[in-house]
Amino acid sequence: MTENITAVAAEDLDDESPAASPEGASAETASAGASSNTFDDSSTGGTPDESRSDGDVDGGDVDGRRSEKRRDKHELLVAEGDAAGDYLERLLDILDFDGDIDLDVEGERAVVSIIGDGDVDRLVGDRGEVLDALQELTRLAATAETGQRSRLMLDVAGYRARRRTELTELGLSTADQVLDGGEAVKLPPMNPFERKVVHDAIATVSGVESSSEGEEPRRRVVVSPAA
Repeated sequence: MTENITAVAAEDLDDESPAASPEGASAETASAGASSNTFDDSSTGGTPDESRSDGDVDGGDVDGRRSEKRRDKHELLVAEGDAAGDYLERLLDILDFDGDIDLDVEGERAVVSIIGDGDVDRLVGDRGEVLDALQELTRLAATAETGQRSRLMLDVAGYRARRRTELTELGLSTADQVLDGGEAVKLPPMNPFERKVVHDAIATVSGVESSSEGEEPRRRVVVSPAA
């Protein structure tokens, strides 16, 4: 099994909007948000030899705990990917398909890819329907092994990577269409992964915004002039 464990920029591939709004909401508007935490390190008012009170927090201790938490989270994601990889290797053996398993960590998500051609393409299905079902099964297997809810992303033969490029181009071209015409455009129904990619693309264009409407499996992205 080929393993490539690295940490790169976080990206939530299942949640539709950059704001990570719930999938069940009636409409999601693509937006980006940031939050800040301010720490007030107050003096104890005593001499340098006096010990801090229980309520005082040393900045180094805070940074150390954060670093340890990130390390623990990364180790959990690696374990999740390993469990998913073992499950998929057994599946490939049962199906007698040739393919390599690549494991990665992107932000706060394990990413597992089946690399190969020929038979493994059958694990994608029409518009990725088989791939989506296999991803859910793999998540269940990883959850059973680790005891932690899995949000891993599964790709087969580079399908999601190619689809991401196509959808990004679709989102940008639709944004241009809305800017030129001044009217909203409804895109074809998409799954959550596909809608998320389109929302992300729209969020990079000034003067337009995106939302989702409808119910699964007919839920779609609507691109509109910015309010």
